[in-house]
Order: sequence, then C-alpha cells, then structure tokens
Amino acid sequence: MALLAGCSKNIQTDEAVRAGVIKHLSQNSGLNLAQMDIEVTSVTFRDNEADAVVGFKPKGAGAASGMSMRYTLERQGNEWVVKKKADSGMGHGMMPPAAAPAAGGGSLPPGHPPIGGAGGERKQ
Repeated sequence: MALLAGCSKNIQTDEAVRAGVIKHLSQNSGLNLAQMDIEVTSVTFRDNEADAVVGFKPKGAGAASGMSMRYTLERQGNEWVVKKKADSGMGHGMMPPAAAPAAGGGSLPPGHPPIGGAGGERKQ
C-alpha cells in the first residue's frame, strides 16, 4: 500500500497547471513563450480535471496589455494535459483585459447578442 501512495504525486498546484499549459502552447502554437509572462490566475480542481484561467502578457509590460484564456486540463499520470480551451466568445478562448471592452467600442462577432443597455435592445 505504501508503494502505491509513493508513486502518486500531488499535482494539484498552480505550477503543475502552468507547466501543462506551457507544454501545450509549445507544441500547438507559434508563440515565443520566452517573451511572455504566463501566470495561473485561478484554478479549480475536480478529480482528474482542472479548470484554469491563465494570464498572458509580454515580459515587462503592464497588466493592461495582457489577456486571459480559460483551459480545461486532464490529469494524465503525474502531469496536466490541456483537454480544451473554453469558449468565451472571443475566439480561441481569449478574454481581453478588463479595460479593453470600453476602449474604442469595437464591433461584436457575427451573431453575438447585444451588450449593455444604451440602445442595445430592440423589440419588434
């Protein structure tokens, strides 16, 4: 019994989740990860899955120049593996920094429901 307990590593940590996301990005993107600060801003563990919000910003840049992405990870052995990125309506699971929606009043993706109360709703 003691041998089985010794083989199982506690990977329910922010750092283990961060390592899983970095491994996924290094295999599946053209990003220069060495030029980015990557931080797990929140994570919830459930059995063999974890839901995480990971913040990305250029090294040395302020928080306003970053973005966040949601990931679902699955435990495989002693590591976390990205299972999917959650859809947040910003394409590829990206969420802009908190200040971004107010800047410029950009347009919404096709088919997105109106946001806000200033003339955003129309009844027919």
